[in-house]
Amino acid sequence: MTFSRSSLPSEVQKLIVAFSTLPGIGPKTAQRLAYFVLTQDKNEVANLATALKEVKENLDFCKTCCFITSNEDKTICKLCEDKDPILICVVESVIDAITIEASGIHKGGFHILHGAISPMAGIGPEQLKINELFNRLKRGGTKEVIIATNPTLEGEATAMYLTKTIKENYYDIKTTRLARGLASGTDLEYSDFNTLSNAFENRTSLDI
Repeated sequence: MTFSRSSLPSEVQKLIVAFSTLPGIGPKTAQRLAYFVLTQDKNEVANLATALKEVKENLDFCKTCCFITSNEDKTICKLCEDKDPILICVVESVIDAITIEASGIHKGGFHILHGAISPMAGIGPEQLKINELFNRLKRGGTKEVIIATNPTLEGEATAMYLTKTIKENYYDIKTTRLARGLASGTDLEYSDFNTLSNAFENRTSLDI
């Protein structure tokens, strides 16, 4: 007798599909996670469900830098407080911002794009928080934008797009890129303090 996914109850099939939508989760991993949930105590599963619900109901993205905030008006977050908008570091993800902030290297503000331009994945500038960045620049006060996207093909494409657009529309704003102390293809969240420090200190101007 051959066992297939269609032999599973519909609830389990739906759970597997739901897990499969998470980044980095393939079909087999999704099945293992679904089985893990089935074996857990009801209270533990309820706690997980509550945590997921509360994240969506109580949190949002800061209207200034697009970091996570629980503020009711959603206009400022912990990452924006007491930050100098003269210098803005642009990163792909919340985790990248946390990594740099925890290092203490960067004293300016941040802007989180929530991804990188990837035509193959159908992700263009309009799917990212790029317009929010340009709106910040329009308000004035920014002298330099540090583009700290990851050293990947998608990250480089995003950096080129941002640099070109900023140079064409915001002539008085300097754009720089983190130095090549970062290994190609390595995400910022996996970089150590010395690597990040060298990358910031030796950042270079971007010319297009």
